[in-house]
Amino acid sequence: MRAATPRRRPPARRIRGQSTVEFLVLGLVLLPLLLIVPLLGKQLDIAQTAASASRYVAFEGTVRHGSSQQPWKSDAQLAGEVRRRFFSASTAPVKTDDVAGDFAAHRNPLWTDHRGDALLPSFAANVGAASRRTELTQPTGAVFATGMGLDTDNLHTGSVRVNVADVAGLAPFDALGLSIERHTTVLVDPWSASGPAAVRSALRRERWGLDSPFPFGLLELAASPLKLIPPVLEGAKLPEIGRVEPDVVPADRLR
Repeated sequence: MRAATPRRRPPARRIRGQSTVEFLVLGLVLLPLLLIVPLLGKQLDIAQTAASASRYVAFEGTVRHGSSQQPWKSDAQLAGEVRRRFFSASTAPVKTDDVAGDFAAHRNPLWTDHRGDALLPSFAANVGAASRRTELTQPTGAVFATGMGLDTDNLHTGSVRVNVADVAGLAPFDALGLSIERHTTVLVDPWSASGPAAVRSALRRERWGLDSPFPFGLLELAASPLKLIPPVLEGAKLPEIGRVEPDVVPADRLR
C-alpha cells in the first residue's frame, strides 16, 4: 500500500505583504478621522470665542448704549473690535480703531484646515456683531420696575455671528455651511440709592393713593386688629408691617 504524500506548505513569499495591505486598508479608514477630530476641536474653539465675544458686546452695550455719558458705539465699530480682539491673533493689542487684516500675521494660527487654509478667510465677511437694547416684558418684573420708578428699557443683548468656511474635499465639511451664533443678555438699571431714605422712598412710592409696588398700606390695615391682641409670650412682639429699614447694622458692629 502506498503511503500518503504530506501536503506542502506554500512558499513564504506567497504570504509576504499581508500586514502592509492590512495597514493600508486601516489607514484609509482612520485617515478621515485623523482629519475630522482636529477640525471639530477648532470649530468648538471658534464657538467658545464667539460666546466670549458676545459677552463683551453685551457689556459694552450697557456702558455705551444706556443712559451714561459714554459715546454710542455702532454695530460696525463693535464688530471691528470683536474681530481684532477676539478672532485675531492672541497677541493683538487693545487699541482704538485697530482693524484686523486678512493676512497671516493677524489670523489665529490654529484656525486652519488640514491644508493650511484659514477657516475665517475674511474677517469682514465671516465675523459680525450687533448690540440692541429692548424693553423688559416679563409681567412681574415690569410691574415692580414701574412701581419703583425704574427704567424698563434695560435689556442689553450682544450677538456675535461667525461663518466658518467650508473645507473642500472633506465630506461633509465641504458643503456644511456652518454658521455659529452666540447671544448674551444683561439686565441693567442705572438706579442707585443715595442712602436708606432713598431706598425707603422707592419701596413706599405712592401711586393712585396706594403704596406701589408693595401694598404696605393694605397690609398695615389688615394687620391692625392684631395689635389689640396682647402678646402671649414674654418679649414677643408683632411683626412691623410696612417698616422699611435698609442697611441695618447690628449693634455689636457699630463700635
